[in-house]
Amino acid sequence: MLLRGLLSAAGIGAALAVSVGFLLGTATSKEFDVNPEGDKTSTIALAPISLGNPSTARKGLATETPRPAEDGAPTPFQQKTVHQVFKARKGDTLARLLARAGAPAKEARAAVAALKGHFNPRRFRQGQEVRVNYRVDASSADIDSPTPGAFVGFSLRPDLKREIRVVRTTGGKFAADAAERRLDKTLARADGIINSSLYVAGKKADLPNAALVELIRAFSWDVDFQRDIRKGDHFQVMYERTHDEEGLLVKSDTILFASLTLSGKHHTIYRFKGDDGHINYFNEKGHSARKALMRTPIDGARLSSGYGRRKHPILGYTRMHRGVDFAAPRGTPIYAAGNGTVTYAGRKGGYGKYIRIRHNSEYSTAYAHLNGYARGVRKGKRVNQGQIIGYVGSTGRSTGPHLHYEIMKGGRQTNPLRVRMPSGRKLKGEELQRFLSERAQTDERFAAIETGRRLADATD
Repeated sequence: MLLRGLLSAAGIGAALAVSVGFLLGTATSKEFDVNPEGDKTSTIALAPISLGNPSTARKGLATETPRPAEDGAPTPFQQKTVHQVFKARKGDTLARLLARAGAPAKEARAAVAALKGHFNPRRFRQGQEVRVNYRVDASSADIDSPTPGAFVGFSLRPDLKREIRVVRTTGGKFAADAAERRLDKTLARADGIINSSLYVAGKKADLPNAALVELIRAFSWDVDFQRDIRKGDHFQVMYERTHDEEGLLVKSDTILFASLTLSGKHHTIYRFKGDDGHINYFNEKGHSARKALMRTPIDGARLSSGYGRRKHPILGYTRMHRGVDFAAPRGTPIYAAGNGTVTYAGRKGGYGKYIRIRHNSEYSTAYAHLNGYARGVRKGKRVNQGQIIGYVGSTGRSTGPHLHYEIMKGGRQTNPLRVRMPSGRKLKGEELQRFLSERAQTDERFAAIETGRRLADATD
């Protein structure tokens, strides 16, 4: 009886050991991203035992390749590294994010200090992703353990081309190094017929979101997407697709050429780097696609109220509506319609939270009913065209989240959808000749994609 019990216990122990070894060392894991809370993206390693290990399932761990022990014997708990990917929340510092990831305060400060010379922690921003690494030990098998293992470092990507890694050294301190990421660029093309909206047509043509947003923004200075788009219009676009060493698409918002045909009229833009070093879009004649002011300083919004007399939805009587309203979800970014100086940023009666920007001696713009202001936007601050200045809200006299947008010309409010926009920059001389030469090369590349001829890799 005693012998049978001992054999049974040994069998159970062996099964557990095989299962643990399968999870932590011998199984090939399949990874996928989950984002249950909106503040972190976890990578889960799938293995049979993970279903029975609440700690692993809850924390969403991804396992690294194990390193052998000094004597060559497998030590799955002591030699295993796992990681989680955390996304910075509003107001997060890097040290605060690491503390949320379970790093002791003293170690978090030391790890952040190790970044010196590679990255300034003060440049850490909301939305930045950080991959936090842990060394698994025996205590991590306990489901009550607050972390999957001991904090041993982290990595982040401050820009597209660099990755910075911070690791714990044998002496218990932290050291950092930076590595250049290998990126591959290729050219891609998308064409589509517009039946309802440019956004829907772009999605049907498999245009990535980043490229689609850039396409809309590039044409927003000259096209009213609420009124100018008609069924049967069409678009063409050539853009760069940038993949990392793992084959993942990491960038797709560089548009080299795009064309919109609206009611038979062609609108064409080319990407061009001028002699001043700035990159902008120009039409086929070398005239800037950027006007002095944007007609619609918001993406994906619906025109909910035009300029003119209307019955006020709250006051109940007819009055002049001296702007246009764009209905959009609360928190939708609002862009500065042009370069200028903020002359007002604060509450203003029925406008609620309000911003006014002076662009030159003749033009100003105003933005009302905001939910909040972008960081650093205040009176006297210089802003650039397309810069986020605030977010859609419903403050003041408002029945729902929307942007109330006004253009003032000579101090008088005018219809943003009807005002004749002042023209932008025009290329001249040698700069124009260089543009025309690059335009011809771009046209050739676009045609090569159409006919299937081999293309050289895209260049910066």
